[in-house]
Amino acid sequence: MMLKSLRIGGWCIKRYQRIMTSQFCASNNLPKHVKIVEVGPRDGLQNEKEIIPTDVKVGLVDRLSESGLRNIEVTSFVSPKWVPQMSDNKEVLQQIKRYSEISYSALTPNIKGFQAAVGANVTEVAIFGAASETFSKKNINCSIEESLDKFEAVCNEAVAKGIPVRGYVSCVLGCPYEGHISPDAVAKVAKRLKQMGCYEISLGDTIGVGTPGSMEVMLKEVVKSVPVTSLAVHCHDTYGQALANILTAIKVQYVIFINL
Repeated sequence: MMLKSLRIGGWCIKRYQRIMTSQFCASNNLPKHVKIVEVGPRDGLQNEKEIIPTDVKVGLVDRLSESGLRNIEVTSFVSPKWVPQMSDNKEVLQQIKRYSEISYSALTPNIKGFQAAVGANVTEVAIFGAASETFSKKNINCSIEESLDKFEAVCNEAVAKGIPVRGYVSCVLGCPYEGHISPDAVAKVAKRLKQMGCYEISLGDTIGVGTPGSMEVMLKEVVKSVPVTSLAVHCHDTYGQALANILTAIKVQYVIFINL
C-alpha cells in the first residue's frame, strides 16, 4: 500500500488513507496491496463545459506522474463531436513527461480510436460497456450486444499488437434510466469482456447509488464468472458512499482500482 506517497485527490485521498490505515491495523483479512488507477485526466475532465487548454492537461498528468501513481488514464479517443474536451488527445500524450514505470492509457471505443491511440504511443487501452441496455443506447448509441461486437474487434487487434486492454462496465449498481441493475446482467457483460481478452474489468458505480450491501451482492455474483484477480471497482462519491463501497470490496479481498 503506497498511499503515503500520494499528494493528490484532496480530502478524499487523505480520508481514504486514514480509514485504510486504521482498518489495516485492525484486521488481518485485508489484501496487502491496493492498486489505484487514476482516471481524473479523462473521466474527471471530459464533462467540463469550458475547454481546458492542452498545457493545463499536460501539467496535470505530469504532476500525477510525480505523485507516486503507477497507472494513469490520460485521455480518450472518441469523436470530438461527442466529447470535444478530449479532442487534443494526441497532443496531450505527445507532450506529457513519461516515466518507464508508469502505464499511460486511453479510452478507445472502436478500431479507429484504437489505431489513433497506438499512434500516440499509449501503454494500454480501455474499452467501455454497460450493464444497462438503455444506458448503452443513450451513451454509445448501440445495444450491449452491438457494443461488445465492436469491442471484440478492438481486443483482437490489441492482443495481436501486445497491448493490454482494460474493460469498463458502467451502471453496475444502478442506472439513471432503468434504476436497479441485476447483478447477473453485470456478470454477463464482465464475462464477455474477460473472454475477449481484457485483463482487468472495472465495475463502475456510474451514478454513485451503490451501498456496501449492493456492492457485496454484485461482486459475489460477478466472481462466479470472472476471477477476482481480474476485477476492479470504480466508485463515484455522489451520495458519500464511495469509500464505504471501496472498503466493502477490499474486505472480501479484491484487488481494487479506484478513482474518487
